Amino acid sequence: MKPIPTFCKADYQFLRELILKNKNETNTKEANQLSQELDRAVISKESDLNSVIRIHSFVTIEDVKAGKQMKIQIVLPSEADIKQSKISILAPLSVAIIGFKENDQVDWELPAGIKTLKIVAVDNTEVHHS
Repeated sequence: MKPIPTFCKADYQFLRELILKNKNETNTKEANQLSQELDRAVISKESDLNSVIRIHSFVTIEDVKAGKQMKIQIVLPSEADIKQSKISILAPLSVAIIGFKENDQVDWELPAGIKTLKIVAVDNTEVHHS
């Protein structure tokens, strides 16, 4: 069973709008998956989300099988830059982990099969919300 994702109200509403605005042929699948995650999400207070992955979080994830770790930052589609490990919120990897927290394990569907990812660390020190 997949863990239940958690969002603060502002992020939740923001992501709903983002999906509506950015849905196009290339990311329909991701937009739908993100929509489904939001449908089953828990809405929580900002203060409870310290170790939860959200927009602008820095995340260390581990490919459980390979034992390899990588550090990424989840950003808005306009800020995405693969060279700087800035991954769009609508990319499959971000959709797989957004809303989950440290030590959660999630499955990430790839063309080659399913990868199990463990969320090793979440750093929200640079997450600023208006």
